[in-house]
Amino acid sequence: MYSPESQPDQTPKKNSNVIYFLIVVILALLGTDVYLYMKKNTADSRIVAASDERTRLQTELDSLEAQVEQVNAGKQKMSVEMQAKNDSLQTKIKVLRVELAKGKLTADELVKVQEDVKQLRYFVTKYTADIDELKQQNATLTTERDTLKTNLNAVSAKATNLSQQATTLQKQNQDLNNKVQIASALKIGQANVVAYKIRGSGKEVDVSRASPAKKIKINFTIASNAVAQKGSHDIYVRIIDPAGNFIAGNGGTFTSDGQDQQYTYRTSIDFKDDGSGYTIDWVNPAAFQKGTYTVLLYADGYTMGKTSLVLK
Repeated sequence: MYSPESQPDQTPKKNSNVIYFLIVVILALLGTDVYLYMKKNTADSRIVAASDERTRLQTELDSLEAQVEQVNAGKQKMSVEMQAKNDSLQTKIKVLRVELAKGKLTADELVKVQEDVKQLRYFVTKYTADIDELKQQNATLTTERDTLKTNLNAVSAKATNLSQQATTLQKQNQDLNNKVQIASALKIGQANVVAYKIRGSGKEVDVSRASPAKKIKINFTIASNAVAQKGSHDIYVRIIDPAGNFIAGNGGTFTSDGQDQQYTYRTSIDFKDDGSGYTIDWVNPAAFQKGTYTVLLYADGYTMGKTSLVLK
C-alpha cells in the first residue's frame, strides 16, 4: 500500500539517473565527434595521398613519353613492326593521361592506373632497348655495307681491267689465228691449163682451138708451206668464160675470203708438202668458145691462185 512518507527518498535517486543519462549522451556525442573528426582526417589524408600518387604517375608518364619521343626522331628509319610499337606506346600514354585527368579516382581505379603505368614502364624500357639494339645493328650493317662497297669497287675495277686485258688478248689471239689461217692456207706454186679433144679411140689430144676442145686439164703445184696441215684439202674451181660469165657446176657453194660463192667444180687433193704436181680434169657441158677462159682455185677459205687458157 502506498505510503506518503517514502517519496522524498525516491526523488534524489531519479535525479541521479538523469544525470547519468546526460553524461552518457554527452560522452556519446563527444565520441561521435571524435570519430567523425578522425574519419574526416583519414579521408583527407587518403585524398592527399591519392592526389600525390596521381601527380607522381603524371610525372612518370611525362618521363616515359619523353623517352618515346626521343627514339621517335628516327621513326622513318624503323621497321614497320617498330613503328607499330611506337604508335601503340604513344596511344597508351594518352589513354592513361585521360584516366589520371578525372576529378577523383577510386582506390580500384588508382590501383589499375598504377599497374598500367608499371606495365607501360616495362614496355617503354624494352622498346628503348630494342631501338638501341636496332641502331647498333644498323651501324654494324652500314660498316659492313661500306666495306663491301669498297671491296666491290676494287674488285669491279680489277675485273674491268682484267676484262680489258682479256679483250685485248682475245683480239690479239684472233688476229694471230687469222694470220695462222692465212699462212697455213694452200697457195699455187705453178699452174697452167690445157684443152683436149677426145678421139674415137678415147685418146686425148691437146688442142689450141675452141671447136674441137671437149675438156681441160688444170695442172698445178702447191707452194711449200711448213705450217699448212698435211693431208686431204678440198679444192674449189671457178671458171669464167670469154664473155665474163661464171660457168656454174652443180650449184654448190663455199666460203672464201669471208664471202659465200658458187663453184664450177669441186675435188680434193692429198697435200704432202713435197712439191708434188696435181691435175684437175673438167669436161665442159657446152661447146667451148674462142677467147680466154679464166680459172680460179680456192682452198682452206682463201684464194689459192688463178691461171688462164686462150682458145682460138
